[in-house]
Amino acid sequence: MFEAYYGFERTPFARAIAPGALFASAQHKELLARLTYTVSHRGFALVTGEIGSGKSTAVRALAAGLDPARHQLLYVAQSGLTPRHLYRELCLQMSIQPAFHAADARRQLMAALRDSAHKYERQPVVVIDEAHLLSPPLLEEIRFLTNYQMDSASPMALCLIGQGELRRRLRLQVFEAIVQRITMRYHLSGLTEQETGEYIHHHLKVAGLSHPLFSDDAARLIYQYTKGIPRQVNNLCTATLLAGFAGQRKLIDESTVKQALLELQDEAVG
Repeated sequence: MFEAYYGFERTPFARAIAPGALFASAQHKELLARLTYTVSHRGFALVTGEIGSGKSTAVRALAAGLDPARHQLLYVAQSGLTPRHLYRELCLQMSIQPAFHAADARRQLMAALRDSAHKYERQPVVVIDEAHLLSPPLLEEIRFLTNYQMDSASPMALCLIGQGELRRRLRLQVFEAIVQRITMRYHLSGLTEQETGEYIHHHLKVAGLSHPLFSDDAARLIYQYTKGIPRQVNNLCTATLLAGFAGQRKLIDESTVKQALLELQDEAVG
């Protein structure tokens, strides 16, 4: 549609972008460094952020940087998990046929994690995404996963990824035993105004466009509306490109962004 009109080689602001082509904001560089440290020290990380702030993007970048000969990534992102489902999923990812009962599957998993790290020298990295949806019983199971006081070191790194409400939930006294085990905390907020402009130009370049397309005023308005949240930036930029194509505009200016915002508001009302 607008791709040919503007001369893109691929659709910009799409989710399907290679990890090596991701825009690296200051926050994402800091988060990736902290996650890398967590993995190397087999720690327990808590990463939170608002919807669309780039939490899963950071996990993708972390996964892309892991050596598969030295690390095994175990990734879970399901709503409505129960302890049995959690252990079943992790066991299957480790090529183990899980026992029916959660307690038995937990013992299987713990043994496999230890063997992987200590016998086969392949460290597991467990990532539980959408962790703000975890029930209290499941959060208690997370405590069991991090309970390695009798061992010289944990066999794995564990990362909980979720929205900001997860951080607020864990402040409750009932979760104090979990909080005490967390070795790294980080909260992702939106891009700065300058980074939002750089983010827009970066995605245009990745899509094959070498010349400026969005004016500074357009980028500033996009930042003001989205607060720099990458997913919202993507959505508004796509809507703006559609509005620009419909109006046969070769430069995306502030008025084009305003037109896109009006259209988005009309869709929301309709």
